[in-house]
Amino acid sequence: MDNTPLSDALVLRATASTFDAQRGKLPVPGDPHRSPDVVAVARQISELGKLVTALGDEVLFRAADQDQAPHTARVTTNFAAALEPAGEAASALGAVAHQLTFLNQTESLRDQPDARDAREAAVRVMEEALATADAALHDGANSLYAASATVSPPSAQLQAARSRSATTARSPGSPPNVSTAPATPSDRIARGR
Repeated sequence: MDNTPLSDALVLRATASTFDAQRGKLPVPGDPHRSPDVVAVARQISELGKLVTALGDEVLFRAADQDQAPHTARVTTNFAAALEPAGEAASALGAVAHQLTFLNQTESLRDQPDARDAREAAVRVMEEALATADAALHDGANSLYAASATVSPPSAQLQAARSRSATTARSPGSPPNVSTAPATPSDRIARGR
């Protein structure tokens, strides 16, 4: 197994991207292109199950490795910690599938007052579960991205570029940096060099 800091950081980033991809697939109530559907939600639960298995394998391979690099314990810990948000997202989608099944079964009763109330409650539960899944996947991705940076920090060039972009970017609506004092000739010379 290749267990250099760079290779482990790349695996952490790739796994974080998987969390982001799963987050991008979450159904969105009211969106005709991503509205909740039991089959799509079940597929996503299955994909999250594969993600949980992959995370477990990453932990297992590193824990069983007899020749561990100094950073391996940190990587193992981060993969193990990512199991929680992955499982939380899968569980939340299980609740979504449950509510969608209920809504499908009670479709013919939707005009009855008792069924209408229960269906409205099911929609609220489903929306809360989707919000939970979204937050869990977001947290999992962010945690893995942060972990990859601690295992193999970005290059000095990338850090400098990020620093420049952060200092030159300004928020919308903020005034531009304008100096009210005229520049002296010595200021112009110093800046020109």
